[in-house]
Amino acid sequence: MKELTLTTPSILFSAISLIMLAYTNRFLAYAAVIRSLRTEHEQHPTPMAQKQIDNLRKRLYLTRSMQIFGVTSLLFCVVCTLFIYIGWQTTAVYIFGIALLLLVISLGISIREILISVNALEHYLDHVKIKKG
Repeated sequence: MKELTLTTPSILFSAISLIMLAYTNRFLAYAAVIRSLRTEHEQHPTPMAQKQIDNLRKRLYLTRSMQIFGVTSLLFCVVCTLFIYIGWQTTAVYIFGIALLLLVISLGISIREILISVNALEHYLDHVKIKKG
């Protein structure tokens, strides 16, 4: 088994931080859309608005899962760094492997959420009528 250095898990710190920033921006965008859609739906409830609300709820939960797995991956990278620092190489290797697995899960959920988002936008565009001038 190859020995890890302190820089190995540290490389993921910036990558995971950027991913978390993207996830947070996505979450904030959903929050804004949900607030406006809720107001619109309370004033003029429509089946389309209800479908959008249901879709956004699903995407919001997926985003929460992406964030949880991403943060947990970052936490495991920090723990891995600590174990390398105190000389527990074997434990550090396994912890780093878990961190990578958690990051892969987070990215996989992100792919699923992107597919749902694109599907929702396609459905929305299918209901837009093109006006000829």
